Amino acid sequence: MDERIRHDRTVRLLAARLDGLAVASMRTPGGERMVRHHILAAIAATRHAVDLGLLSTVEADSIWAEVAERHPDARWCQLGPRLAA
Repeated sequence: MDERIRHDRTVRLLAARLDGLAVASMRTPGGERMVRHHILAAIAATRHAVDLGLLSTVEADSIWAEVAERHPDARWCQLGPRLAA
């Protein structure tokens, strides 16, 4: 798999995962608290993708921001993956 395909696949997978978590956190009784471990896993996966050079920090932040825009009631999305820390 070449770099461009791997990059595009990573972008699609991360966006789909975040969208799914956003929907689940809004529909599940208990909300974010019930999917917290999945959110933490998505943050870790985002950091790993950046560390591996599959995504830039800017791209990762952009993906999280787009998901937050699509799902404004999922407040955890608005924090982003906190990659600058």
